[in-house]
Amino acid sequence: MSDFVQLWVYLSTTPLFGLTATLMVYVLTHALYVRAGHAPWANPVLWAVVILACGLLGTGVSYPTYFAGAQFIHFLLGPAVVALAWPLWLRRTELRQRWGRLLVAALAGGSVAALSSLLLGWMLDLPRELILSLVPKSVTAPVAMGIAEQIGGIPALAAVFAVITGLVGALCGKYLFAALRIPTTTQGWAARGFALGTASHGIGAARAMQVNADAGAYAGLALGMQVVLASVLIPLAFKLF
Repeated sequence: MSDFVQLWVYLSTTPLFGLTATLMVYVLTHALYVRAGHAPWANPVLWAVVILACGLLGTGVSYPTYFAGAQFIHFLLGPAVVALAWPLWLRRTELRQRWGRLLVAALAGGSVAALSSLLLGWMLDLPRELILSLVPKSVTAPVAMGIAEQIGGIPALAAVFAVITGLVGALCGKYLFAALRIPTTTQGWAARGFALGTASHGIGAARAMQVNADAGAYAGLALGMQVVLASVLIPLAFKLF
């Protein structure tokens, strides 16, 4: 028991703690996810966040101490996003044929995501900074933070809203698509993936890639298009109006 306590004291004060805890928790939650047949409720990202948050609160380990090790995984997010280009390259011929429709769909989806946040915040009479932090909720968290800062929101809150939005999409997307009777054909999977990537960015794209290759490819495309469009159009719209 004393050896275990000494090991815990050592890990909790070094960068190795955050890295080890994150990898162990994710491996365990992913095993549960596979055992559950990739059920949306067993999403490993959701349960990894819950378990790690409870663990940090229960042990009294500060977030900066945890992130000192977890930042090594955080660094890999960049290469992971770039790797999403490979499935798109394999489908470059059909993308050339559909680029106009895809652009219109991305503009429509991004506009609805941003405007619905404004409308919801206005109906609930939320503070202005909170509403502006909600606007980029459907853009991947690092970009959402930058957009929120430009338009007067709170970057930290924007990141939280983006993560929650991604998790909600990953959890509910399957049931929503089934209710809308979107088929599981090649075109149907492409539509599902593009919608999930548009509304739920990276977390939704990761879920789509686990389910179907076509859905994952189009989710990655939608994620990238929203990053570009939202970064340019949301700050521009707020400057004009």
